[in-house]
Amino acid sequence: MPKRRRGYRPPGVHRRPARHVSFEVLVERALDSIPSPFSRALDDVAIVIADEPTDDELDLGGVDDDQGLYGLYEGTPRTEWGADFVPFPNRITLFRLALEEDFPNPADLEDEVRETVIHELAHHLGIDDDRLHELGHG
Repeated sequence: MPKRRRGYRPPGVHRRPARHVSFEVLVERALDSIPSPFSRALDDVAIVIADEPTDDELDLGGVDDDQGLYGLYEGTPRTEWGADFVPFPNRITLFRLALEEDFPNPADLEDEVRETVIHELAHHLGIDDDRLHELGHG
């Protein structure tokens, strides 16, 4: 029997490229990097990781099936809260598979996860896509 070298895989057996850190750790790093006073807004929103969006989430995000959706904010932006505000769950969902597929380089993935967290948190703070684009986060 021939000697196998380390890392040998039989033909046709492919392994997904390894990331240096888990997706969850990248999200934690992104959240930890949000400066105060913006980080306080994280107390009012749940951060969820999903593999991919549902059809309803794609509709809410305004994208077609063939476009990638990296994140989605669902809830009432803080700028719309009033004295009679009844809290509804606010949620930021990050879609792992689209991010990992479009950003296979670990450093690029970490940057994009952070950018996506900032983008969706900005929606929670009442900042729309046009203003985000003006600020360089569009």
